Amino acid sequence: MTTPIPRRTLVTALAAATALATLGHAGTAMAQSWPSKPIKLIVPYAAGGATDITARAIGEKLSARLGQSVLVDNRGGAGGVTGTDAALKSPADGHTLLLSLGTTMLINQYLYEKLPYNPQKDQALITQIALAPVVLLVNPQLQVSNAPELLAYIEKNKNKVAYGSWGMGSYSHLAGAWLSDKLKAEMNHVPYKGEAPMLQDLVGGQFQMAFASLQSARPYIDSGKLKALAVTGGQRMDALPKVSTMAEQGIKDEVFQVTGWLGMSAPAKTPPEVVARLGTEVQAILALPDVRDRILQMGFIPVGSSPEQFNAQFKKDAPVWERVVKVSGATLE
Repeated sequence: MTTPIPRRTLVTALAAATALATLGHAGTAMAQSWPSKPIKLIVPYAAGGATDITARAIGEKLSARLGQSVLVDNRGGAGGVTGTDAALKSPADGHTLLLSLGTTMLINQYLYEKLPYNPQKDQALITQIALAPVVLLVNPQLQVSNAPELLAYIEKNKNKVAYGSWGMGSYSHLAGAWLSDKLKAEMNHVPYKGEAPMLQDLVGGQFQMAFASLQSARPYIDSGKLKALAVTGGQRMDALPKVSTMAEQGIKDEVFQVTGWLGMSAPAKTPPEVVARLGTEVQAILALPDVRDRILQMGFIPVGSSPEQFNAQFKKDAPVWERVVKVSGATLE
């Protein structure tokens, strides 16, 4: 004999089901009418950098595919925090998107004591656009030819080697601090406000080594003013094919396997149908030869993952960055 369901319970269940169905239909309707106005693509950095260039290349193609203008909105400040916060707190209707680096989208949650947004709760990940490996550089006066030779030199000269970075909490800082800790080398950290002054002082011999983006370091590498020993990540850069990865040189440490990246996200409650559509469109754009070549020449590696793949990679990378930040002791306000 079955137990009758109380009327109040049945009414409550039916009301909940009706509400869910209504929300589902509303989300589907929004997705079908999207985009209904120009799309704002917020880049939390100044115009002219690699992230901005990538955003404009994608925005132009996305506009043509969607039939709506895509406006790149550069909102620099606070290391990318200001623009990222603005993007993720915008209406979740698919008309405001974020295109940024893994620093603001992932790593900052471990660096900042008080971050105005939560990377794990406040954004719907759309696609990982490209990997952003960096180059391990030394001043040519340092008599080393590859990464293992550099590590051996550091071990023999504890507390005498210094590394530069483009800022506290940057990849260049975190990787250098991790290397120093691993080798028990007590290396000195020399932070700068940006890559340009850092690279100029590396050329000038103010310190011996640094990690830097290829876009910024390329002129110094080509002129012989700096020596590229290795690149981070799982594969060589197309724009620097003769320089092998850290892993190829026998340095298997996970910190040098993960890389920075460029990604696109939207406010957390953006309809899943819109997120999926955006993922599909950007994947197609990244497969276009002219877009792909432009990204490769900046030293990036095009990816174009689905939202599901991006979420999985995000979860895989997060604990690695959390450990690296902890070892570095870096904190930002």
